[in-house]
Amino acid sequence: MTFLPLVTRARYCGGHRIHLTFNDLSEVTVDFLPWLKGPVFEPLKEPAHFQQFFLDGGTVAWPCGADIAPETLYEAVASKRRRGKRLQRPAAKGSSKQPVGRTRNHRGAYRGLG
Repeated sequence: MTFLPLVTRARYCGGHRIHLTFNDLSEVTVDFLPWLKGPVFEPLKEPAHFQQFFLDGGTVAWPCGADIAPETLYEAVASKRRRGKRLQRPAAKGSSKQPVGRTRNHRGAYRGLG
């Protein structure tokens, strides 16, 4: 059986961002602006209309009939997790910072991430 993500909570966070909680208790704040393309989403570019969202059928929906599939929203969680794993690196010994996009190998030499 495949997991079907459902949005169980949504909280407005300003602009076009909504903090979402899913049925597996994962959470993410999503910026919806990149998805607001096409005629059905046009009214949502206005913050007053965007803020009228509600939960319907396990996803975020608006009175104008617009909604975004919960699977698409859940992918934002998975994407953030993948980026988090890439970005969270241990600091180099004796230093609080490490060059971005590089990590030390077992010999202490820097190597690029691929």
